[in-house]
Amino acid sequence: MGSVHTPKNEILNDVKNILIIQLGDIGDVVWTIPTLRAVKERCPDARLSVLLRGGSGDLLKEEPFIYKIFEVKHYGGNIFFDVLGQVRLIKDLRREHFELVVDMRADDRGAIMSYMTGAPIRVSQFYAHVPFWRNKLFTHLFNSPGKKVRGASEQSLRIVRELGVDTVDITPRLCVSETRILRAREILFSQGISDTSRFISLNPFSRWAYKEWDYEKWVEIINWLWNNYNLATVIVGTDEERTRADALLRKCTGSVFNLAGKTMLGELAGILHLSSLHIGVDSAAPHIAAAVGTPTITIYGPSDWYDWAPMGDIHKVVLSELACVPCHKKGCDDRGWSRCLEELTVDQVKKVVQEFLERKRLP
Repeated sequence: MGSVHTPKNEILNDVKNILIIQLGDIGDVVWTIPTLRAVKERCPDARLSVLLRGGSGDLLKEEPFIYKIFEVKHYGGNIFFDVLGQVRLIKDLRREHFELVVDMRADDRGAIMSYMTGAPIRVSQFYAHVPFWRNKLFTHLFNSPGKKVRGASEQSLRIVRELGVDTVDITPRLCVSETRILRAREILFSQGISDTSRFISLNPFSRWAYKEWDYEKWVEIINWLWNNYNLATVIVGTDEERTRADALLRKCTGSVFNLAGKTMLGELAGILHLSSLHIGVDSAAPHIAAAVGTPTITIYGPSDWYDWAPMGDIHKVVLSELACVPCHKKGCDDRGWSRCLEELTVDQVKKVVQEFLERKRLP
């Protein structure tokens, strides 16, 4: 289903100004990188811009193939300032005179922003279970469920494949410049971490409580890493998670540092790049760590690791042995807690970490 004016196999012919809309979480932004890269390779002379959620742009600002980054933000103050900010954003987008806009998600805001750009060609995937008007805001809709293939990057690649864009490289990779690395070292030094080549990064938190593992078990892991491997742990997370990270830190006897809320996304990418190993729950940090080349060990509960876990031999997942995993629910019976994570033992996690550390032979 699509516009009768421009056949889909001709949409990219002579297009010079493209906008990709990805208003998902940080992990979604990371998994969209292969699509952005593939579009730029298909249209090397075109200017490729992106529209993201507020705060996500810092992650992609060093990618050489991105022309401009726009962000949908929530402005402080009353509703007047928020509306004024959105109007300014729409004006900025229209000023670019985009010829093609591709929306990667099924949400209403992306569809509205796509329409408001004024672009003559607006592309997305067809979704049946959305408000009826959402699909009408696009000129071209593709319905390509395709064969289930591992990796969340496939979700956005399936849309652009309909435009004649493809790639065999579906691995997200983030640019880590020397500037980012130097800045990351400065932050680590400021926290008292003198050896920036030998530490473990850890994200024990998620936006959703049903994805989190018991904090007392993390304390055991942190102390074990220090006592058995002389490895310090650097906790990463958001500003909202800093208080919880402090509470966790106070229970530890091993060497542990709290960087939650102390880094922008670009700085976090630099710190994760320096980390010897990243351990954590299903959240943004494992995606960023994998994209900067750092091995990851990620604990998964009700969410599907097959779709979202980093790919490659250097990345491992830890799962409960319960038959219901993954249930794809918000905890058991959607009640906000997960038995599969409650019953996951420290020894199960230690085993996977130990196998990595002994194979890696850290200095």
